[in-house]
Amino acid sequence: MSFYYFSFFFFFFFGLSWIFFYSFILMSLIFFYMNMSFLFQDFHYLSSFLGYDLISYWLVILSCWIILLMVMTRMKFMGMGYEGFLYLFMLVILVIMFIFIDFLMFYFMFEMVLVPTFILILGWGYQPESISASMYMLFYTVFCSLPLLLLILLISSSLYEVDFVFSMKLKSFFEINFLVYYMGIMAFLVKMPLYGVHLWLPKAHVEAPVSGSMVLAGVLLKLGGYGIMRFMIYFWLSFGFLVEFLVSLCLFGGFYLSLICLRQVDLKSLIAYSSVVHMGMVVGGIVSGFMLGWVGSYIMMIGHGLCSSGLFFYANMFYWRVGSRSVVMNKGLMLFFPSSMFFWFFFVSMNMSFPPSMNFVGEIMIMMGLLDLSVYFFVLIAFVAFFSGLYCLYMYSFVQHGIGLKNFNGSFSIDVSESLISFLHWFPLTFIFFLIDLFNIWI
Repeated sequence: MSFYYFSFFFFFFFGLSWIFFYSFILMSLIFFYMNMSFLFQDFHYLSSFLGYDLISYWLVILSCWIILLMVMTRMKFMGMGYEGFLYLFMLVILVIMFIFIDFLMFYFMFEMVLVPTFILILGWGYQPESISASMYMLFYTVFCSLPLLLLILLISSSLYEVDFVFSMKLKSFFEINFLVYYMGIMAFLVKMPLYGVHLWLPKAHVEAPVSGSMVLAGVLLKLGGYGIMRFMIYFWLSFGFLVEFLVSLCLFGGFYLSLICLRQVDLKSLIAYSSVVHMGMVVGGIVSGFMLGWVGSYIMMIGHGLCSSGLFFYANMFYWRVGSRSVVMNKGLMLFFPSSMFFWFFFVSMNMSFPPSMNFVGEIMIMMGLLDLSVYFFVLIAFVAFFSGLYCLYMYSFVQHGIGLKNFNGSFSIDVSESLISFLHWFPLTFIFFLIDLFNIWI
């Protein structure tokens, strides 16, 4: 921890230099990676109230990685101003939230991450509609998070302890009213978001700057999955008969939103609805109750964070050159912008869970977990998989093929910085596919 204390004091006294910002994040990744001895332990303590296990470990890595790509993207397209401190503040909140083992501090950081996101959308949004988008996000998340606080107080009063690790060692299971439990985890389902409480996400993505969309899709949607994984351990008895209903809602919502994706003309809106489809599969895998679905959901969370961030980066890159996010205006880019075709194809194919990618492994494991729960889910799973592939093909073919309008702004080719950002999105997605046995500790 002394490395982190030194880094924070360094930034406080000497200011935020972006070379040092890159160095700080990269050194943090290396420092965290060198502590992988915990893979053979249940939990690795950093202090009496800080620690991490495999669940939080990869999410900390993902947070550092996405924030680094955010800063590089912001400096590439618009330069860097005071919002750089906002990115650093967001990174600190995310890392602390994932390594806190105290229920109440986890809740505090879980809600506090909303503040820099709200400021980012409201302050650096492109249009006046960013006000309504940020308000949608604020009221959805704050209103549904209050029952979570009551649920945390219920756990602490029952165990006389608010420690994740201590509570897990007790092997305690609570049987409470299912309505109380589902109201409690509604804060996580909204953050994912689940179909039915997802309306804030497309608005936030459309109005947010590219850096806001990258961190929102890359990390913030994963907070809901992380919270459900932590809290499900204590309430297996309360989950009960509503599991089938919740999984059916996830799959039906994924099927319906896949059809909505086929009607979208805004590229960012299409990617946002695609995120809701994938997060629905993640929720279904987590609540299935089978370890195979649980691990698959976690792998898909990591893979989707990198893939969706890359898609939003390319949507913004097309916007800066064409001047529009419409798929009608962004046609024929293969003729005028051929260097974009390679990475755009990879990101779209990985979004449809094509091998080799983490999404492919995660989705296969989720499907196996859901079919273990009930074989009757096969029809809905098949529909979701088919129409997800269909809108991904629609997204790729409409952008790359056809007759372009020839109204480009700027260069027709990808420069070095854009190639680097694209590579840093693509490489972990493919590389971790060959190291997927790192997650086998759970199976």
